[in-house]
Amino acid sequence: MDYEVIVVGGGHAGCEAAFASANKGHKTLLVTGSIDKIAMMPCNPHIGGSAKGIVVREIDALGGVMGKVADKTLLQMKMLNFSKGPAVRSLRAQADKVAYPKLMQEELQKHKNIDIVEDLVEDLIIEDNTIKAVKLSNGDIINAKAVILTTGTYMKANILVGDTRTVSGPAGTRPSLFLSDNLEKLGFKILRLKTGTPPRIQRDTIDFSKTKMEPGDDKYYTFSFDDKPYYKLDEQEPCYLTYTTGETHKIIMDNLDKSSMYGAIQEKLGTGPRYCPSIEDKVVRFKDKERHQLFLEPESRYFDDIYVQGFSTSMPHDVQEKMVHSLPGLENAKILRYAYAIEYDAIDPRDLYPSLETKIIENLYTAGQINGTSGYEEAACQGLMAGINASLKIENKEPLILGRDEAYIGVLIDDLVTKGVRDPYRLLTSRAEYRLLLRSDNADLRLRKHGYEVGLINKRQYNKLVKKEENINKIIEELKELTIKADKKMTLFDYVKRVENSIFEIEDKLSTKYDYLELEQAEIIIKYEGYIKKARKEAEKMHKLEDKKIPENINYDDVPNLASEARIKLKEVRPLSLGQALRISGVNPSDISILSVYMKRYFNDNR
Repeated sequence: MDYEVIVVGGGHAGCEAAFASANKGHKTLLVTGSIDKIAMMPCNPHIGGSAKGIVVREIDALGGVMGKVADKTLLQMKMLNFSKGPAVRSLRAQADKVAYPKLMQEELQKHKNIDIVEDLVEDLIIEDNTIKAVKLSNGDIINAKAVILTTGTYMKANILVGDTRTVSGPAGTRPSLFLSDNLEKLGFKILRLKTGTPPRIQRDTIDFSKTKMEPGDDKYYTFSFDDKPYYKLDEQEPCYLTYTTGETHKIIMDNLDKSSMYGAIQEKLGTGPRYCPSIEDKVVRFKDKERHQLFLEPESRYFDDIYVQGFSTSMPHDVQEKMVHSLPGLENAKILRYAYAIEYDAIDPRDLYPSLETKIIENLYTAGQINGTSGYEEAACQGLMAGINASLKIENKEPLILGRDEAYIGVLIDDLVTKGVRDPYRLLTSRAEYRLLLRSDNADLRLRKHGYEVGLINKRQYNKLVKKEENINKIIEELKELTIKADKKMTLFDYVKRVENSIFEIEDKLSTKYDYLELEQAEIIIKYEGYIKKARKEAEKMHKLEDKKIPENINYDDVPNLASEARIKLKEVRPLSLGQALRISGVNPSDISILSVYMKRYFNDNR
């Protein structure tokens, strides 16, 4: 049978990609090594977090599914950084590792436009540099108009523990052994990366009296802009905080040569994540720190596993036992599943256009950890964008490219295709130069219109957005007209602008009763008005450079006076615009000026 879109891999990227193309009306095939492992959470048991929670809201605003499934299956919800201001606030949910994938699998299996095949893709069928079909391990060839690779950490995956290397995917699943070699033959640069996971502990063997309880928030939150909360505040599962000790650090240093990462395996290993290091890395790199914090997180209501967040390791099992028993509250803990590291193949994301279509093979898209990222949320947003853009390509429409001032998703994808990766990429608020514009509270206002235009947001959802925008504007205009006497007579707008005042103190003076979120949005716009205007002005400058498109046939060797490093990097990335070129590491503003003059002279670019 022929399909319009084939999605390879059933992780978080694959789920979003399949739903996006199917919800746009395209017959979609999802190929996965194991149906019951679809949407599996092999590492941490949470959705969201700093910056990542904003991404989940952006996924929902565009019409994706991660936020809705997380809302229905969470164990706990928190708003991180609430006291630090709206620019860095971000939701984080403890997810149920049983309920989350179960619900995702059910939604995929009942979708009329989605078929699921349990197998591995071993090769791609290419004609005239265009993807035509995929070849399964059983020999079947299935045709498609577009293919999206979301292979996660499965390509040539090896599990590393101590001095042992085992050919395996996460949690003992089948790895893909041939696909990355075939991608390399097609011209893709293959990277070797690694990540890891901590041990799981039996709940009733932990003495929680020696730890600090970390409960969920006492206020309701949702990732989705469409749904009401499904959980009850008083039924949230708590997490607990503990710390490493001097004994922990001594055990690690005494056994460092037994770690896969530090010499137990002699062959060269993949590059590990800089921003989510193993406990060995933390102890070695930060020798001045007496302790490192660890969170004990429940994984599900259906079993008693506790995840030790921050304790990833590749030490042998006997050393892991000593390490765990050195932690306060875990002196008698039973390890249910030992920690391990995993290394795998990925591609250089500079081989991608911002649409996530590959530059090497037309109609072939990649998303998730195959692109060098880490994290469920980073994978899911790429899957969504690849699914959207593969569908738009089939429909002969322009791709949806989100700007760095529009979405964290735009920041992530631009970083990947412009700068590439040296280690697994993690999204951070510090990566976004316009983060005051990219807030958790306004993701729908930023992106829902895009979702509507591409066909993933329906008319009812769109009308709800329009009404919200109208109400926010009404609130602001009314506050400008009404006055109050505080230390002096002033408009309510100026009253709310003061740091110490809240819009909720004077909401009864408004002529209409508004929704809490509408009032909150109006207050943020008022209080941060100057900063928001400044950020938009900076973004407009960048847009002017983004509008300066670089001709596809430009030969950078012909551009005189370019710095040598800039010339090399420009030839590697082949940026689409002067704005993208400026963000390439090694390309300076002076190089951009030289390039701009050259374009005007030889390409009649007088914009």
